[in-house]
Amino acid sequence: MLAFFLSFVTHIVESKDLEDGTHKAKAGTAAFLIELEKKRSIKVLGKSTFIGLAITFFAGVCFSLFSPAFNLATNDQWHTLKKGVHHLSVYTAFFYFSVSCFVIAIILNITFLYHPVLNLPKSSLKAYLSDWDGRGWAFLAGLLCGFGNGLQFMGGQAAGYAAADAVQALPLVSTFWGIVLFGEYRKSSRRTYVLLGSMLLMFVAAVAVLMASSGHRK
Repeated sequence: MLAFFLSFVTHIVESKDLEDGTHKAKAGTAAFLIELEKKRSIKVLGKSTFIGLAITFFAGVCFSLFSPAFNLATNDQWHTLKKGVHHLSVYTAFFYFSVSCFVIAIILNITFLYHPVLNLPKSSLKAYLSDWDGRGWAFLAGLLCGFGNGLQFMGGQAAGYAAADAVQALPLVSTFWGIVLFGEYRKSSRRTYVLLGSMLLMFVAAVAVLMASSGHRK
């Protein structure tokens, strides 16, 4: 199975190039990286790797805590509510979850418009509202994320939030899309493909074990 995965990834990686109007920059070359940089909204060349890792780590901490917080809101395992007060239903908790996401999105967007990070140009709310290029994809991403979160929370109430989080298979799905759609890991070494395939196989095994264990809860 690992050999099949490696051959599949190699085929995808070697068959995809980045188009540049009149010519194709060969994957893995300096020209390819330069053209890829031009397509990014946030430029990465010359930026501090430490800052990027710090931002990513902080985002991971926040992302890892929202599901346990939702679990506490709906199940109240720590018995923080007063006697006689019922915990929130999954639908009520999801409503407040969505409202808080909406509020924090507005705050962050307005803040970064006037105080951008990573040396990005300043903008304004008027310019933001007048520019609708690519907004359709953003709306679609938000709809899919909201729909997926709602189903995940309902599934977590029934099967346990740990199992629901694992079944999302975020590393598996994101890695697959990164390889197939965005062409990541192009021209990487065979060792990289081996490590990548091993990681994905172990994650699949962990999800299977967790799903099997959820059926034995009392």
